[in-house]
Amino acid sequence: MRALCWEGAGALAVRQVPDPELRNAHDMIVRVRRSATSGGDLPLLAGRVPEATVGEVLGHEFLGEVVEIGPEVRRHRIADRVVVGAAVACGACWFCRTGLLDCCDNGTSGVTAEPPWVQPAAGCYGRPARLGGFAGGHAEFVRVPYADVGAYAVPEQVDDDRAVFASAAAPAGWQGAELGGVVPGDVVAVWGAGAVGQLTAGAAVARGADRVIVVDEHDDRLRMVARHTGAEALNHRYVDVLAELRERSGGRGPDVCVDAAGPPAGPTRWPAVEPDGGVALREAVHACRKGGTVVTLGGGTAFVDRFPLGAVTDKGLAVRGGRRRGPAAIPELLDRMARDELVTEHLATHRLPLERGADGYALFRDRVDGCVRVVFTP
Repeated sequence: MRALCWEGAGALAVRQVPDPELRNAHDMIVRVRRSATSGGDLPLLAGRVPEATVGEVLGHEFLGEVVEIGPEVRRHRIADRVVVGAAVACGACWFCRTGLLDCCDNGTSGVTAEPPWVQPAAGCYGRPARLGGFAGGHAEFVRVPYADVGAYAVPEQVDDDRAVFASAAAPAGWQGAELGGVVPGDVVAVWGAGAVGQLTAGAAVARGADRVIVVDEHDDRLRMVARHTGAEALNHRYVDVLAELRERSGGRGPDVCVDAAGPPAGPTRWPAVEPDGGVALREAVHACRKGGTVVTLGGGTAFVDRFPLGAVTDKGLAVRGGRRRGPAAIPELLDRMARDELVTEHLATHRLPLERGADGYALFRDRVDGCVRVVFTP
């Protein structure tokens, strides 16, 4: 089959790779109909993941049609249209039983390389095998392990271009609002107007936030925020962000601040240390009101220098993080999509055939031509 593979730092190519096969009774094979770029792919593309090997198949946001199932798969049938969660979870370990699917102990493809913080999380599609990952969704076919846990039937009224974002981007946005504990009346600030930032803002609005402000430097993305999420847009190139956020929150600062700016795209050695302290995260800490909550989503760096710990402790902030988005929120998100309460297809600013995968990632990485996400069709 054809698949988009990592060829080394900054290099991608579509090549022929072996077709996936069922390996255990809970597997199924999916023929991919749509797959999407993601900011989580950029560190791998830039060569910042030394465990990567040439030929790794990329992509962790995809949906498709079931073509083969193992004998223990109960929830799916041949020809079902399914969206697959980015995190691979077994559904049976202690973490899965307590609802922490993205912390699964068993969702790995084999021997994993322990990260610097010792505890590996759930596996993920499109990640090197040494990191517990699985072949990704930028391909004609994908093996889906633990299919009854991680794959969900797409309602008939939800088209592919909308449903593909239920795989990872929409769950990430929902998780950002959920981890922040957003409740009616809150003021919420979100750093980053990419797909995850916009979906975080939309989730905060859906949870009843009184004001949601998205901070970014790209006017085209901020216009999209204002048009599609009901949030306010703030370009940090033109205003003092901290002063403006205090002004819009009664002088206190936002109740919840979410760093959804994503990982940097350029080359960095591993373990990555951000010498500037992580600009968005640091600003979120300083902006948040006393006793508020700061959430960081998928920062992509292992260590951050100059983190404002004093501000966290003096202000009594709660800091929460999330990276691999488990499938727990997907059913509700698909239902919202079916009711037109969650619209995501506008995020697919570019649609390309899989053969142009390298071009698509260049557009996405460099944020040119108004690119927010590229969706591929194999």
